[in-house]
Amino acid sequence: MASDKSFIEFIVDQMGNAGPISYRKMFGEYAIYCGKKVVALVCGNQLFVRPTAGGKAYIGNVVEVAPYPGTKLHFLIDGSFKDREWITGLIKITEQELPIPKIKQRKTKGTKK
Repeated sequence: MASDKSFIEFIVDQMGNAGPISYRKMFGEYAIYCGKKVVALVCGNQLFVRPTAGGKAYIGNVVEVAPYPGTKLHFLIDGSFKDREWITGLIKITEQELPIPKIKQRKTKGTKK
């Protein structure tokens, strides 16, 4: 089941104080960015935050599941995202602990001689 656009917009609004939050549709679902880092996924109207040690400590009792088959485990955030202050804190911690994404170099065509 694909996520509703209104759901993703609500989630992004809740996280707004964590930094520059944006989202992008990917594979029928959504990736949520804080700055240039993917911090969460929204699949089937459920929020999955990328796992970090700080995030795990912040949440306490975590539920880890794969957002879709073949992906790594993420923290399933069930209802807590309704608390703006709480979800902002989690996203800030997650963004700070995730590595900076590697810049992919474009492939250039070889020159003909």
